[in-house]
Amino acid sequence: MCVARFPRLVRCTTASIAMFIVACTPAPSKEEEEAAKNTWACTAAGERVVIRFDAGEARLLMPDGNRVFLYQVPTTSGVRFSNGQIDLQGKGMDLELVRMGSPTHLNDCEPFSAVK
Repeated sequence: MCVARFPRLVRCTTASIAMFIVACTPAPSKEEEEAAKNTWACTAAGERVVIRFDAGEARLLMPDGNRVFLYQVPTTSGVRFSNGQIDLQGKGMDLELVRMGSPTHLNDCEPFSAVK
């Protein structure tokens, strides 16, 4: 009934609310921007793994939703992060995840963007 009588008012109100929500969304902080630069999404055995590299550690968001923290281990070449059960190792973005001695190559690594 309201839409039939005042369709223009309803459209204007909806547009105003949408603009208000966008305008009130805070800009990302420097820390958030830096974290985004160091966050990558890869596929492992067809499932998405998100990796955030930080000073001395790598944080993984596994396909099952579990969060894994790995700590940097000295290596003669490339990078290696481990927590004693899971290793992330490789050079550049040519990485593999090793769980219980079984390596899985990480494919299609690219800067992270949220799934829309």
